[in-house]
Amino acid sequence: MRIVRVTVLFLFVAMPLIGAQSDQQRSSAADQADPRVGLAAGFRDAGMAASNMELVINLPKPEGFYDPEAPAGRPRAPQDPPAAPAAGPDAQTQELSAQGQPEEAPAQRPGSGLSFTNSDLAFSGEHLFMGNYHGFNVYNVEDASRAELLSSVVCPGGQGDLSVRGDLLFMSVQDTRARLDCGIQGVEEPVSAERFRGVRIFDIRNLRNPTQVAAVQTCRGSHTHTLVVDPDDNANVYVYASGTGAVRAGEELAGCSDTEGDPDTALFSIDVIQVPLAAPENARIVNRPRIFADSETGTISGLWQGGDHGRGTQSSRETRQCHDITTYPEIGLAAGACSGNGILLDISDPVNPVRLDYVVDQSFAFWHSATFSNDGTKIVFTDEWGGGSRPRCRSIDPPAWGANAIFDIVDGEMEFRGYYKLPAVQSEQENCVAHNGSLIPVPGRDIMVQGWYQGGISVFDFTDSANPVEIAYFDRGPVNAEDLISGGYWSAYWYNGHIYGAEIARGLDVFRLTASEHLSQNEIDAASLVLSEETNVQHQERIVWPPSSTLARAYLDQLNRGSGIEPQRADAVTEILGRVDQLGSGDRGAATVVAELEALATELEGHVEEAVWLNVQRLGSLADTLRGIATTLR
Repeated sequence: MRIVRVTVLFLFVAMPLIGAQSDQQRSSAADQADPRVGLAAGFRDAGMAASNMELVINLPKPEGFYDPEAPAGRPRAPQDPPAAPAAGPDAQTQELSAQGQPEEAPAQRPGSGLSFTNSDLAFSGEHLFMGNYHGFNVYNVEDASRAELLSSVVCPGGQGDLSVRGDLLFMSVQDTRARLDCGIQGVEEPVSAERFRGVRIFDIRNLRNPTQVAAVQTCRGSHTHTLVVDPDDNANVYVYASGTGAVRAGEELAGCSDTEGDPDTALFSIDVIQVPLAAPENARIVNRPRIFADSETGTISGLWQGGDHGRGTQSSRETRQCHDITTYPEIGLAAGACSGNGILLDISDPVNPVRLDYVVDQSFAFWHSATFSNDGTKIVFTDEWGGGSRPRCRSIDPPAWGANAIFDIVDGEMEFRGYYKLPAVQSEQENCVAHNGSLIPVPGRDIMVQGWYQGGISVFDFTDSANPVEIAYFDRGPVNAEDLISGGYWSAYWYNGHIYGAEIARGLDVFRLTASEHLSQNEIDAASLVLSEETNVQHQERIVWPPSSTLARAYLDQLNRGSGIEPQRADAVTEILGRVDQLGSGDRGAATVVAELEALATELEGHVEEAVWLNVQRLGSLADTLRGIATTLR
């Protein structure tokens, strides 16, 4: 285990208490240059700011998925003031940390603001599935600029985390009022056979009328879930269900216990659900692995015990559940964001995941989610400080709190490299913290798009994991000018050429990237070459780019941007690619072009040893692409 310690963090939070008004004023003055600062509030008419991306279309929430008496949502109750911090230079740190603990999700009553929250997204073919605390909606996005609603399924349950596999849709349910029959009347009794908390499974062969075919009950419900595919098992798909709510009574579901010292407690584990694809109605829990156990003693509560990390640090809860797990079956790994720890798992046997490594971070309040780089050598973890419902991107908030932490995987262990936090200051009326995002498949680079609730959407490059940098963004002003009403982006994901944003209050947003000095049109076009038949962001699949002139030009743009190729050699690549594009089927000149492509690839390979850092890989990738094009022309 490696504990991340950032000595500058204490200085950041201590300085405002030592004549710090001038420091805050300087920070505020610098932020005025960012057009995201001070945007006008409004539900449908909020001010907007964008850089290097543009909004294509917005589809408001359909009827049945908003409160008709308060379409924008209802104000968030003021947070109870924290206990008075101890006197001393880190008093503000203690106060901020006390405000940062993730809140238990309350049971959502019909009509309450959060009961209509848009949540996570999943994709299959030309369709997008958007989860909501009240059910889910299905959209046709074959033409993203004309996206349209296909159907709505009212099935309240809270969270509404979704995944798709073939003809099946999986949905997380955690609310204690959720019902087996999807009824909206809720469940009032403390013990009831009508209550449902766990993972619902729908048959979506008829997208206009999805039907529930299974409902797997779990002791703590399912706050999130993740699909796991075993390459050696085509008959089943596995689901890692993570519950963060209270353990239900054993009288309601046999085997449920939260008794301290009980070796069978439902705490300190995840649920592994096996789903037979041919008979999903037979889905069942097949394991509750103790992935937090002490590797030497076997004690099931073997990781972070809760509390802070010392003077000037964040406070986090005991690690006894995961909030989210991201699987990458092709490399046999999963990354878990689990209360007070980030963990790395071996999932070569999906039913029996084994912990390989774990880390803590003194700046993290609540490890929330994880994303691997495409090559599997990096992990971006997010910290949902404040639970997603509080303003955590203000000028007074530390830059490493409520942020992303980026780790490199070195010899099977995670090594901290750097933080990334939304660089634009947000207001007291905007819930803002790091939340869900995905990779954008730009070849040769690690680029991620991410939702920050009412902080908007941020696109950042973490190719240099120690120095991540923002390259595009979109933001609206707060939903309300006076009160904090929850809104903004729960999720922002790339899918087949566009970015889709699940806006909590305002519906579905679709974006396209635009070329800039940070990202060329060739790079955007190369990313758009990657077409997925199915995308569940927490189940990552290796991205592979087909060899093409577009891909070669993307690598060439990167080499030119980084001064990694001599001008005459770059001109030669440009010239041969132009000739490739002019070739027709059966063109007699193809043999000559093939020979020149091979020769140029060999020449580029001869200069790889002269290149530095990223240019080494990019020169090699460009050479491989030229050879791939030659192969397709033979």
